[in-house]
Amino acid sequence: MHRFNKDTRFVLKAAEEEARRRGDRRIGTEHLLLGLMVDPQSEWIPVLGTDLESARSELGAMDRKALAEVGVEANFLHPMRPIRTEGRLRLTSGAMRVLRGGLDEAAKAKARSIEPRHLLLALLASDGPDPATQLLGALGIDPQVVRARMTEAA
Repeated sequence: MHRFNKDTRFVLKAAEEEARRRGDRRIGTEHLLLGLMVDPQSEWIPVLGTDLESARSELGAMDRKALAEVGVEANFLHPMRPIRTEGRLRLTSGAMRVLRGGLDEAAKAKARSIEPRHLLLALLASDGPDPATQLLGALGIDPQVVRARMTEAA
């Protein structure tokens, strides 16, 4: 049976905190990506070639751009207010796909548990209009190149 290991549970909790910090009501793929970078010692920061603050900043810029495209001027001078809700935030359908993809990656690797690396591989395999894929693109990161590097290193 595949279970999340301790590090993956940390990433999922960090993703939830990122969603709350941004004022989002659900955990999306972009939050999972940020959750992978919360620990400054994370092995994924050098693999991705960026850090948490850069990713947060770029995500905020993407939000402002999207709002401007529909005619809303959004000058966020102050950080967004964290969402205070009881219980856990729900996952978006995209985030659920990533978790299922993480399970598939763990099964392919014959791993006993789902590790953060499996989540990242699943995130990198996402295609189409996906917030994490858009964020990676805005940061100048090619998901296929990173995925190939990770696969070669395994």
